[in-house]
Amino acid sequence: MHGDSVTLTEMTNKVEEDIDLLLTSSMTNLPAFMALTNPRFAHTPVIMYMHENQFTRPIPDGEKRDLTYCYINYLSMLVADKLLFSSQFHLDDLMEALPGFLDNFPDGKQHGTVDKIREKSIVMHPGLDLKSFDKQPDTRSENETPVIVWNQRWQFDRNPAMFFRVLNRLNDIDLKFDLILAGDTQHEKPEEFEKAWQRYGQQITHFGYVDDKENYSKLLHSGDIVVSTASYEFFCVAIMEAIYCGCHPLVPKSLHYPELIPKSLHDPLLHAPVLYETEDDLFHYLKDLLTGNTKSLPKNSLQNINSHLDWSKRIKAFDTLFEEMV
Repeated sequence: MHGDSVTLTEMTNKVEEDIDLLLTSSMTNLPAFMALTNPRFAHTPVIMYMHENQFTRPIPDGEKRDLTYCYINYLSMLVADKLLFSSQFHLDDLMEALPGFLDNFPDGKQHGTVDKIREKSIVMHPGLDLKSFDKQPDTRSENETPVIVWNQRWQFDRNPAMFFRVLNRLNDIDLKFDLILAGDTQHEKPEEFEKAWQRYGQQITHFGYVDDKENYSKLLHSGDIVVSTASYEFFCVAIMEAIYCGCHPLVPKSLHYPELIPKSLHDPLLHAPVLYETEDDLFHYLKDLLTGNTKSLPKNSLQNINSHLDWSKRIKAFDTLFEEMV
């Protein structure tokens, strides 16, 4: 967030064609970029997609939030002409945090700028490349025991400690399950995954990153249940992909999932719940699924959750917005 403006300026200088629209991410130092490229984009519309924000993302134990990054976010949002948020939950979360952030500064709190940011903010769910998953057949009927899927980053904000605590409780009462532990492992690996390998090695059918889309699709089509224990996320593409492939989701009610999953499926009468509130809830919902006391949602119901998010259906909204901005 400090150096990208210089790098992007140098790259942009090599582009001779006229540029009609700038689409930037929330990891961009937009004021610095606009100043370094001035006057080239003085009259070019700028959209910033808020992939995440620096105000509310969790901080590892022992660390303190660096308000420098918050301020880069804040100034960038003021400079952009339009702000796109991946979920209503993200937009609300940020708007609630901004006044408290401004209170950190002794003068010039400028609370009026919060309204300016809100006025140019809209929710635009991202598009998903779902059709590519249609090439693979379901193989979960071949599973001898239910397969639980983890397919997110292996970092603390995804709360793997809670995930494995629940698995250990299930294992302690002799419930049988296999595991797919997939995800981006380029960061420092939490110790929970190493311990899981030692405890569940014989039950783990995949461990680590999947660099091939076809193999990734095969894994998701072999899973029965996908679990998120995240403490922070605004739109998890990986979970939505697993749902589309037929994995029954167990996801936190406290995050963005209630707005993405139809209310009729929040707590369906004839099938297992989808949203959980506490760690104990997750344990009991998983226990009931593993013992057959409850049934997973059928694949057609799961695909109805997010079929409208396929790029073939989302692209029109983005194209319309871009054309209006230009």
